[in-house]
Parts: sequence; C-alpha cells; structure tokens
Amino acid sequence: MNNDLINKYDLRVPRYTSYPTAPHFGDGVNGEVYQKWLSELDPATPLSLYFHIPFCDEMCWFCGCYTKIVKRYDPVKEYLDALLAEVDLVADALPARMTAKHLHWGGGSPTMLKGEDWMAIMTKLRERFDVHEEAEIAVELDPRTATEEYVAELEAAGVNRASIGVQSYEPKVQEAINRIQPYETTKQVIAWLRAHSITHINMDLMYGLPFQTIDEIETMVDMTVDLQPNRIALFGYAHVPWMQSHQKMIKEEDLPDAAQRWEQFTLAVERLKKLGYVQIGFDHFAHPEDSMANAIETGELHRNFQGYTTDTAPAMLGFGASAIGYLPQGYVQNERPLKAYRQAIYSGALPAAKGIRLSGQDELRRDIIEDLMCNLTVDLDARCAQHGTDVDALKEDVEKLMPLAEDDICTLDGDTITVTETGRPFVRLVASAFDEYLTSGQGRHSKAV
Repeated sequence: MNNDLINKYDLRVPRYTSYPTAPHFGDGVNGEVYQKWLSELDPATPLSLYFHIPFCDEMCWFCGCYTKIVKRYDPVKEYLDALLAEVDLVADALPARMTAKHLHWGGGSPTMLKGEDWMAIMTKLRERFDVHEEAEIAVELDPRTATEEYVAELEAAGVNRASIGVQSYEPKVQEAINRIQPYETTKQVIAWLRAHSITHINMDLMYGLPFQTIDEIETMVDMTVDLQPNRIALFGYAHVPWMQSHQKMIKEEDLPDAAQRWEQFTLAVERLKKLGYVQIGFDHFAHPEDSMANAIETGELHRNFQGYTTDTAPAMLGFGASAIGYLPQGYVQNERPLKAYRQAIYSGALPAAKGIRLSGQDELRRDIIEDLMCNLTVDLDARCAQHGTDVDALKEDVEKLMPLAEDDICTLDGDTITVTETGRPFVRLVASAFDEYLTSGQGRHSKAV
C-alpha cells in the first residue's frame, strides 16, 4: 500500500468494542436504572461477569487503562471488600440465581491480588451465582510479579485462561515505556501456568511503540510464537497524552510515523500468518485449533470490551470502579473515582454512574458494526429486516463508503458490504460509516492503524 493511501486514512476512529462507544455514555443511566434493568433480565439468560482491579505496582507509560499505583496492600483489600459487597447488591437485584458462563479479571493488574483473596472472591461468586462447570475463568496476568505459588493459587481458584501483556522484548523499548520485562521472565511464567493446568494462554503484543523497528517486530513475533500461545492480540500503541497524562513521558519524536507503523503492522500480520496463526478480525490471531478460530466458521465470533471473544452471553455485568457492562436494554458504567465507588456501595446503592439506553436504531447499527468487525461483511437488507427497518434508511451511510470502495478497502454489491483483504486493517473505518455518534467524539479515539 502506498504512503499516500496510508496518510489518507491515518484517522482516529473507535475500536468498536461497543456501540455506542463509551465517550457517548451519559448520566441518564444511574444505579436505579441499572437495578431496574437487572430485575428485567430473563432468569434463563447466561451471564458474563467482568471484574476491574484498578491497581498496579508501577505505571507503564503506554497504558490507557484506569489504574492507581499503590505500594501497600491496604487500599487493595479495602477495594476488594467493596467489590464483594457490590456482588451482593447486583445478585440481590437479579430476578433469580443466574448462571455465569464467562468470568474475566482485568485492570490495572489483577496480579496485585493475594491468593487468599482469589479464593474469597470465587467463594462469593459461587454463593451468589451458578458458575457453569465449563465456565471460562480468565485473568490478566503480569509476569513481572507472578510467582509459581501465586499461579498455583490461581489454579486452586479455578482459573483456566491467562492473558499476558508483553508489548515488546527489546530492552530499549521496554525502558522507553517503563516496563522492564525480560523474555525469560515471561517464558517462566507461561511454563508455570501450563504446569498448573492453566493451558489457555493469550499474549498481547504492541507495535508503534517508541524505538520499535522492523527487525525488532519480526523478532518479537518469532519469540512469542515459540511460546505457543493459543491467542495473540496485536495492538497499535494509542498515543493520547491529553487523555492519559503519564503518556507525556513518551516523546513523540521517538514514535514511528504512520508509514512506519503500517510497515510494522503488516510485517507482524504476515509473519503470524506464515507461522500458522489464523487472523481474527483486524488485530487478533488464534491457533487453528483454538475455539476462536472455529468461531469464525460457525459465526459465533463476537466483540466486547476485551476485544474479540467467543463469549456469546447476551449480558455482561461489570464489577469494580469504572467497569462497563451491557444488558439487552443498554450499557452501564460504574463510578470511576474509588471514593465515589465505595460511597455508593456502602450507602446500599449500585455504583452505576453513566451509560446509554439503546434505541432501535442503536441496536441495528450495533449489529451492522459487529458484523463488519467480526465477519468483514454485512448483508444490510437482512439486518434491516431483522430490526423492522427499510434498508433505504441507510443510503447516506453507504454513500460514505464510496471513497473506500474506490481505494479497494471494501466492495459494495447491492446491499452487501465486504471488507477486502487489503482493507482488513481499515475495517474500523468501514464500520465508522454507520456510527451516528462519531463526529462528536473523534478526538478521543486511537488511529485506525
């Protein structure tokens, strides 16, 4: 792809882990609304549960997550007490004891938790929910602070999938992002996980970081594949220092430009495919025998706040400060400041601070965007028929795709839109044509590639 085209589409668009996206949530959805939505759930609805642990030992300068740096365990313990109380509040609001089929811990760093706290959390969850015997229980793991004893405690708690952040193995890059994590450390932790029956391994890599080169990207991919993870996520670093002040520690002059980012991304993708991984959407890769690779064939690939997923639950309940959940009625996000989060819970209220109620139009566009993001194609007529809408209502949105079609990023065949293999890295741009909220939030999104 020539540089003119790369520069032309070097735009900021959402990652579409939800639609509408989080910048458009408002305070019209509060604890009372959330409680009502919970009570209206069909008791037979399978649930996905997400838990946010907003603490780290130190700040990684590339990070875009909500987290706090702590040197003592007291704040973490206080937070967990509130989190367990929130579990009771949510469970009390549900119409019945419901089944949880997918549990995920993110951060921050869940590795901050002590072993006994993992057991306390899982005991509470099994008291208040029917945790399915085949439930996926996934934890984001920081290899820098994990020990074999800690991994054994995760096994005892029932954890069966671990997601490991790597970013880069190059010391100069690690120093520039304030995350010193030798390859041997990562390799050792993965060996411990497998020895303790946590055999589903995800690994996160990044391109577009300061001082990264083509040679370093190729080496990074090869070293990662040698560890044989089931899934690999390849993220482009999003430099948004106006939103994340610690990113100011990364000098813009040390970052690759748009053409270099594109070269890094392209090389990593082609290398991963050559080494046997199946490309999922635009930034995930799966071993051919992994369930995510199979989900492409069965049409069960989905997208949520953790990225591409095989989780098919129609409702995800978010626990913890800043956690986001979704229900058939809409999206809900908890209070972000820890103090406000705890105050809400200890007053007996659900800590929901904002969200958005889905309109019929939102639901239609959400499904269209997910089709494009997951399957790289959408039949607009079929989707509109499902939602009782005439496809002609999307005429202006389709017209936005004409320039992309001229540049071979997508094809328009009647009411069917298909992202080309050339256009796969730009699928977010294709999806954004159907985003009615986009113009009011562009400054808060990451670049398309």
